[in-house]
Amino acid sequence: MHICIAVYIMRMITVSVAGASGYAGGELLRLLTGHPMIEIGAVTAGGNVGRRLGDVHPQLLSLADRVLAPTNPDLLAQSDLVFLALPHGESASIASSLPPDIRIVDLGADHRLEEAQKWDTYYGGHPHADSWAYGLPELSGARTLIASASRVANPGCYATAVALALAPLAQTGLIDTSDLVVVAASGTSGAGRKLSESLLASEVMGSMSAYKVGGTHQHIPEIEQSISQVSNRSVRLSFTTLLAPMPRGIISTSTARVAPGTTQENLVDCLDAAYAGERFVHLLEPGTWPQTSSVSGTNAVLLQVALDPHSGRAIIVSALDNLGKGAAGQALQNANLMLGLDEAMGLQIDGIAP
Repeated sequence: MHICIAVYIMRMITVSVAGASGYAGGELLRLLTGHPMIEIGAVTAGGNVGRRLGDVHPQLLSLADRVLAPTNPDLLAQSDLVFLALPHGESASIASSLPPDIRIVDLGADHRLEEAQKWDTYYGGHPHADSWAYGLPELSGARTLIASASRVANPGCYATAVALALAPLAQTGLIDTSDLVVVAASGTSGAGRKLSESLLASEVMGSMSAYKVGGTHQHIPEIEQSISQVSNRSVRLSFTTLLAPMPRGIISTSTARVAPGTTQENLVDCLDAAYAGERFVHLLEPGTWPQTSSVSGTNAVLLQVALDPHSGRAIIVSALDNLGKGAAGQALQNANLMLGLDEAMGLQIDGIAP
């Protein structure tokens, strides 16, 4: 293990991005251009094959003349690590065609769920693939698994926001995991880049709307699975999602019944201890609440917690960039761990304002 890491550190690491024409793929390329130990290999796509990257992602000036290639496993295999930023259900076949010594981070859902039945219920259309190491480094025990893995499943954006809010409280028994209620809002980029009438500016601007209501959102089993694994408790989640009139960002409000005798101080101390020393997850000062504008373009997550004594519930608000910590930023964080590098390399903590 130490020999392999030494080899990587002595030379530049070549990574490829499959699905480079999407929002997550473009954000990943933006981050990779600033990484001191990485050089970008193949950039591939589906419907945009043959187009200049600058025509698809005008913001990527340094990569503008790169041409999007077909998503060919032989081409991807020329890299040390491959990012799969593909639609759900399309990663497994590509991953199975790559040599076992090629490290892979899958930004799709193909390898997140352990139970085939839940995959069939919430995704379907494609066979259930094997589950990989779950790439949420700040969860208890996750870093060791990620660092030793050659295959990592990058979490979903909503799943990241909710798990980081609730997992420490569930693990310590401060909340009842059988009655978790979450309402979360995402920017339009969370739906991907495929043209849709419901995502047109005329439909979205000045309006908010609910979608995938009534227990149908695909991140429900992933959230339940991650919290259950950390807490060793059964988890039941009610999850409602909203589309917000902004291009990027997620703000999530998670609530749960607290254990008898639980105080505000208990909740704060739990989250503070869980994320002490973490560079990307921050519990805000009392009275300050997360906002999406503070994390835009970053890999940061902001948290705040309050005890509602009237309902006997904990309320945890989390905010992150769905393209950052919710997708590309977290994928790079995982890749850094897999390659034996500083996990924060190439990633931003500070946001942009206004």
